[in-house]
Amino acid sequence: MGMSVTISVATEQDAEQIFRLQYLCFQSEAALYGNYRIDPLVQTLDSVRAEVASDCVFVARLGDEVVGSVRGKVTEDGSAAIAKLCVHPRLQGHGIGARLLRSAEAALVEERGATRFRLFTGHRSEGNLRLYRRSGYETVGRSKGADGVELLILEKQAGAYAATA
Repeated sequence: MGMSVTISVATEQDAEQIFRLQYLCFQSEAALYGNYRIDPLVQTLDSVRAEVASDCVFVARLGDEVVGSVRGKVTEDGSAAIAKLCVHPRLQGHGIGARLLRSAEAALVEERGATRFRLFTGHRSEGNLRLYRRSGYETVGRSKGADGVELLILEKQAGAYAATA
């Protein structure tokens, strides 16, 4: 590859690259469910900008290119909601998603006081489920997204993030 991928906090200048990357990465999820109205594909650039400004957002960079992203925020019950983890298709399978996830988890605990992590993924998304289970997440329920896709709810205690880092 020649260059190494670095993980850092996203800046306002990253929002457009995150927006484009998210659109590219979630095409395979949309195809898996036959639903191109899933949230990551219909989110607006302004909404991504707002999340970068307010939430805990990390990016993976290869040189100047954003090749991965993840978002998280602490909810009223002290849980951290992790969302929209994505890695450029050409770089998947190299541990970048796991590194992004660990970075977000650490920041959500250390900077925002999260007590546990929660995320949602499609019930057919085997690659995502493998990553999350390897990272210590367990299925705790099911839900239906606003787009109609059946989702699994996965959680782990915040104390567990250090054990998988």
